[in-house]
Amino acid sequence: MHPGIHAKTQPDRIAHVMDGSGEAVTYGELDDRSARLANLLHAQGLKTGETIAIFMENHSRYIEVLWAALRAGLYVTPVNRYFGADEAAYVIDDCEARVLVTSPAMAHVAAALLEKTPKVELPLMVDSASEGFDSYGEAIAAHSAERPENEPLGDFLLYSSGTTGRPKGIRFPLSGRLASEGNAMLQEHWIEPYDFTPEAVFLCTAPLYHSMPGWACILTQSVGATAVVMDRFEPRRTLAAMEERGVTHGYFVPTMFVRFLKLPDEDRARHDLGSLKVAMHSAAPVSADVKRRIIDWWGPCLVETYGGTECSGACYIDSHEWLTHPGSVGRCDSAHVLHIVGDDGEELPPGEVGVIYFEGPSSFEYHKDAEKTRNAFNDKGWQTLGDMGYLDADGYLYLTDRKDFMIVSGGVNIYPQEVEDMLLKHPAVIDAAVFGIPNPDFGEEVKAVVQPAEGIEPGTALERELIDHCRDNLAHYKCPRSIEFDAELPRLPTGKLYKRKLRDPYWGGHSTRIV
Repeated sequence: MHPGIHAKTQPDRIAHVMDGSGEAVTYGELDDRSARLANLLHAQGLKTGETIAIFMENHSRYIEVLWAALRAGLYVTPVNRYFGADEAAYVIDDCEARVLVTSPAMAHVAAALLEKTPKVELPLMVDSASEGFDSYGEAIAAHSAERPENEPLGDFLLYSSGTTGRPKGIRFPLSGRLASEGNAMLQEHWIEPYDFTPEAVFLCTAPLYHSMPGWACILTQSVGATAVVMDRFEPRRTLAAMEERGVTHGYFVPTMFVRFLKLPDEDRARHDLGSLKVAMHSAAPVSADVKRRIIDWWGPCLVETYGGTECSGACYIDSHEWLTHPGSVGRCDSAHVLHIVGDDGEELPPGEVGVIYFEGPSSFEYHKDAEKTRNAFNDKGWQTLGDMGYLDADGYLYLTDRKDFMIVSGGVNIYPQEVEDMLLKHPAVIDAAVFGIPNPDFGEEVKAVVQPAEGIEPGTALERELIDHCRDNLAHYKCPRSIEFDAELPRLPTGKLYKRKLRDPYWGGHSTRIV
């Protein structure tokens, strides 16, 4: 259901609140504003199935723009707010957006977008409009708040993070449902796994342009609950918000867990987190040690999801299951079947590592790229995200790493995730990336780049200490031969590590290994 349904019964209930400023938006206000924008989009001539784009930081108006598109039968493309002008223009032009909504915080990039995005007919800016943009507030105020006569349900047209090349649009056919009927995935993939009720308070800690946070806020409001949106993640402020706002549900990524655990004991013990029922996490692997420590602290409230924006299959695991299958990302959802496939294309038995495939219904396509869509499936019609892992005898999936990142040294496969997890166990490390670099004798050798914890001095002594730490706990061939230090690794705010940016410089003249 969309906000108009809840606005009739609880117009003064808070739909979402910005944690930083405290600005709150009621269901009555959300319905009014999103209906006005939907009517503006219809008046602009946008037809069902066309696209608008949003290029903005986490902002109180962000969610109403999403809702307006969804109740107008349109696709909405959230653009990574950290993109430069060329990167953002590529996505906006590729999705063929006719309307762009942005903000003064993005003005320095947005100004350069206008000449790079000729398909945009109506550029809007919230709060105050800079040159070349119309005022969002004035534009929607000129249109009625009455619900549009025709409200077919729209959808997201999301773009991949682009960590291995140009972002690619992931497009689903529109469902043909009415916006008032809601999204069909609501019950199976939101209410049931995460126990959502209208009394829930959901904490959004990550950027709204990413698939999970954006969808999470929309689905939270679909049941009439409240979303608390953070401007950015900061561990101490996040813990305080969880207590102050009575958060029942939250979304986190593994790097956030690591930063929580690196806080001093007095900071971690300061806040009462008793309201928290479900802590969702996804986007990147989490080490078993980190997850166990969070469960010990927060209680068995963690629910992990493994899947992709393509929605070709997903795995879920709650804390109770995980404690009996530590390290697993869960079992496959009921609509799909998991397969582990070897290099010869044949399915592998439990315990053997191969490429993970999902078999089952899948209706996505890569926008304007039929060849890429075909290549996403094998000859059996199964689809892969490019990750590697294995199944145990009970059907639980364990990730090892992405196929692209596997290191082959002297003919032996090395999975970087295992080494990264070991480095993160050291108190001097807050983040780590492990990858292969050229070696004249073995083909590849293991290299690590580490982000030291606050107050830790990087250098030769720390490098030796960390290498010894790995060699004390892992087979020596898996351990880094050298370690470099970086003040901050190129990790996206969604938790995904842009590992190619670290690895590619070592492969100049060795292009066969760059993927």
